[in-house]
Amino acid sequence: MDESEVISTEKKNTKVKEAVEKYSISIVSFAECREVLNKYGIAYEGEIDRNSIVFPKIETQSECLAGSVVLPKAFDSLKKRYRFQFFIAGRRIVIADDDGFAEKIVQSIKKDIASTGKRKSGGYFVYQFLIYLMKQDSSVLERYEKKLTDMEEDVMNDDFEDFQDKLLPLRKDLLNLRAYYGQIADMAEELYDNGDMFFAKKDLRMFTVAMDRANRYKDKTIYLLDYANQVKDAYQAVVNEKQNANMQFLTILSTIFFPLTLITGWYGMNFQNMPELAHGYPGVIIGSVLVVIIIIIIFKKRKIF
Repeated sequence: MDESEVISTEKKNTKVKEAVEKYSISIVSFAECREVLNKYGIAYEGEIDRNSIVFPKIETQSECLAGSVVLPKAFDSLKKRYRFQFFIAGRRIVIADDDGFAEKIVQSIKKDIASTGKRKSGGYFVYQFLIYLMKQDSSVLERYEKKLTDMEEDVMNDDFEDFQDKLLPLRKDLLNLRAYYGQIADMAEELYDNGDMFFAKKDLRMFTVAMDRANRYKDKTIYLLDYANQVKDAYQAVVNEKQNANMQFLTILSTIFFPLTLITGWYGMNFQNMPELAHGYPGVIIGSVLVVIIIIIIFKKRKIF
């Protein structure tokens, strides 16, 4: 390797380092976050508590841009809800995270930035952070759609085993996802509207891209909720049809056996002067059979069965 190649390699490594370290990113626990913010001179008036985070949001304060993120359980096989808060002031970003999830995102973003070797702005980092929050969502929504399709096929094949137990958690996850994407879109919109105090104006349009993606996923989730309702309606229609068939069968049986009950009740009274007492048993049997045959013929003509 000649001297020019060495110099070129050093310049490239320098650019990569500058791209990653242009913004100082600190990932700390919730317990030490307040102390770290004070150390860096970042004033935040709100509460810093993992358990108090219930949905994604962002707020603009006088000295920092603060936000919180809650990922739905649908994103994790263990059904764990990851929660973290972040604070942006000047060139410094502080993230409070006890789960290690935010650190994975930051490392992935740093790796992507380093691979390009280009200097990136803080707005770009925050934009990528939002995108990473929705990175696997397309495959997640496809899995839910596949589950609904399989459930619909089961309904058509009269396979109702644990149908309600499968549908209710699925609909609950979709409702949570719909709220989640709506809140992510709101965060991106807030960054676009009020982020000019912390980011370059040329970077703000990136947040509209994140907002559009979140809205597309939200629309997809709404479609899946409608699909889930259609599958539920199909299930209910099949169940009602089976119940109606059972009720029709029971009605037919009742109609057939009602006159027989009347006949047996009448001849079961054993009046002393009843002329059929001596040899009436065969006649009652023949009469009952004729009644059943006549009723069946009437049902056939009326196409009841």
